[in-house]
Amino acid sequence: MSLQKKYWLPLLAAAACSTAVSAEDATQLEGVTVIGNTPIYGVGIEKNRIAAAVQSANADDLERSQSLNIAEHLRYNFSSVTINEAVNNPFQPDVQYRGFTASPLLGLPQGLSVYVNGIRFNEPFGDTVNWDLIPEGAIQSVNLFAGSNPVFGQNTLGGALSIKTKNGFDNEGNQIEASIGSDGRLNVELQSGGNDGEFGYFVIGNYYEEDGWRDHSPTEVQQALSTLTWRGENGNNIELTAAINNNEMIGNGAAPIGLLEAEGRESIFTQPDQTETNLALLTLSGDTWIDDNTQLAGNVFYRRNKVKTLNGDDSDYAACLVDAANEVVAGYEEGDALGGNQISLCEFEGDEDAPLLSDYEAVEFRGADDDDSLTDVDAALAAEVQGDDEVFDGTLNTSETKMESFGLGSQITFLDDFNGKENQLTVGASIDYSEIDFQSDTQFARLRNEDGEDRGVTGIGLYDNESSVRLETDVTNFGLFVTDTLALNEKLDLTMSARYNYTNIDMVGIGEENLDLTGNHSFKRLNPAVGLAYQANDHMSYYGSYSESSRAPTPAELSCADPEDPCKLPNGFVSDPPLEQVVAKSFEVGVRGNNSGYGWSAGAFHTTNHDDIIFQNAGTLASEGYFANVGETRRMGIELAANKRYENVAVGVSYTWLDATFQTPFNSVSNNNPLGDTRSVEKGDEIPGLPEHTLKIVADWAVTPRFDLGAEVNYQSSQFYRGDEANENEKVNSFTVVNLRGQYKLTNSVELFGRIDNVFDKDYETFGVYGEAEEVLEDQGIEDHRFVGPGKPRSGVIGIRARF
Repeated sequence: MSLQKKYWLPLLAAAACSTAVSAEDATQLEGVTVIGNTPIYGVGIEKNRIAAAVQSANADDLERSQSLNIAEHLRYNFSSVTINEAVNNPFQPDVQYRGFTASPLLGLPQGLSVYVNGIRFNEPFGDTVNWDLIPEGAIQSVNLFAGSNPVFGQNTLGGALSIKTKNGFDNEGNQIEASIGSDGRLNVELQSGGNDGEFGYFVIGNYYEEDGWRDHSPTEVQQALSTLTWRGENGNNIELTAAINNNEMIGNGAAPIGLLEAEGRESIFTQPDQTETNLALLTLSGDTWIDDNTQLAGNVFYRRNKVKTLNGDDSDYAACLVDAANEVVAGYEEGDALGGNQISLCEFEGDEDAPLLSDYEAVEFRGADDDDSLTDVDAALAAEVQGDDEVFDGTLNTSETKMESFGLGSQITFLDDFNGKENQLTVGASIDYSEIDFQSDTQFARLRNEDGEDRGVTGIGLYDNESSVRLETDVTNFGLFVTDTLALNEKLDLTMSARYNYTNIDMVGIGEENLDLTGNHSFKRLNPAVGLAYQANDHMSYYGSYSESSRAPTPAELSCADPEDPCKLPNGFVSDPPLEQVVAKSFEVGVRGNNSGYGWSAGAFHTTNHDDIIFQNAGTLASEGYFANVGETRRMGIELAANKRYENVAVGVSYTWLDATFQTPFNSVSNNNPLGDTRSVEKGDEIPGLPEHTLKIVADWAVTPRFDLGAEVNYQSSQFYRGDEANENEKVNSFTVVNLRGQYKLTNSVELFGRIDNVFDKDYETFGVYGEAEEVLEDQGIEDHRFVGPGKPRSGVIGIRARF
């Protein structure tokens, strides 16, 4: 497509929409929406005075959509949000907004910040977001702020998601909800809230289990949250919130297209791929009015999260012959003469068709304990390992990340006029400290990949000593911000903001083999922002802004940045060449309005990331590689949205055009790219995994006073495979998914509800990545390098909800 055609259609659509809606007669705005415009909600500000796009939802919206979790609600109801089902577990999606990602997976360029009750929810180890830790039934409101707003601190490259949980003053009464569905789904949720005018409580417990629609993919999620609230005179408020989670999720991820065609879309490549999360969170927050124009707000928190992973995979080790000193003598294939040597395992990096002796490095074995060596292991087992070529087939990779964080934040807001003009000034600061204990191991295993077997692995009790990682990390973040909104006149507001970020990362490798991980890294930056919001009349406003934000490289990235020694995510780390922090610079303009039940918006955005960090896939496995700065990347686009409420029907439509490209040429490394390992990326090549076009339609129909129906239509255009940064191969296909939902009130306090996802049972894929299939699937004759994340087939759920 030519450059002129690529940009012409979206620009014309934006102009048409803007012209049409601006021609409406001026009427009185139906209501005023106040948005908490800082991580600590505080006073908040009217939405039409914010110089950027903001999308919001409340508890009623979440309940009406019948979404399983907040990520699913964002997927179907928020503009410019897409999902990559890289893991194929409903609680572990890659959430993307305007081409920026918030994901539980290491290896992705995290570009969104997430806050829960003013506490930063991105994990300290990799800036990842574990969506399974946020019970959707506990959410009172959610705001998605667009752009590189520096007020929200680290990682706000493309946007910030701010979530506030329920309390006993806004949620009185008791509710129980139970549902069953396809693939063994069972969900039970109980919540209760109340107050006596001064003290309030809210508590929720949620249990969810399913077998999973793909083979060997069960999940169990247990979530609980409680809040105690005190409200005094003059608007004083103190809130104590506690949350715990104990979740076990299996998502067996992408699979070769050839395998899905041969064995069905529920089939998996290798297994298990298990993640366990265990969270304990305690926060104390409050606010008080010092006088009529001055509010002080703040919070303190303690957070502990343990994440364990268990991943069964094929092996990138090769058989070799070693002498008595464990020196490599030659490569080995079954039937070769031993010549007085022993069969062992070697790491192999070279050309399989023309191997050199220097391509092999003998493995240093150890037993289950860190201090064991091969000589300490049972002799019979050792003999079996060195004489049985089946042990070369698989690996069992495990990791455990313990993260313990403490922090506090505070802000003061002044509402005093400035030179006779309305003014709102907020000054705030935050500091948090995290201790991280990471360990990982690679155990040799037998891969059960004969025809008809389950492609799981069985560990043999021996480990690769060099692949064992023990890393202790301390992370300190400090931020100081100011934001001021000044009414220049009755219609025009000027907002100016700035934030200073400082991050220190102190890493200590434990044990001689991990000493290269030791290092101390500091990053600091002052990020500014300025914007204007103009209220043209009672139903329409314009806005424009410029903003900057940054993110420091995470401990996971700093420990996996050596091109000469790629690591496995999340299991193996190597020495740490320094990475530069990523700086995002954003421009945004738009228009929005609301008139007689009709709301609309049109906007354009342009964000350039400087020194962007991506994961280079430099190994045979899709998760093996290293992080690197690749210069500039750009994400720009246009957003159009409209919604209309009739007497008993509400309809919303949104469209996004996204142009996400690399702006600096570089060599992309992807060992499984069918055209070759190293490809030349040119300026203007599209960033893989991001669709150019998305279209969403949401409709609700009150058929009768007791019976409601709803529908969601989600279209997503094609995208390049991860590993095809040079845009030389075919794309993952576009798709459209339709969902239906309904609810029926049996009484005023009891209702039935149901939902059908993918009504037309569409076969589709949400993302693709290159991998190596032939070694695992050699008996099936499948050699496909195209791995995809298949979308869920048609499924349904029915349930009952009672309030009392």
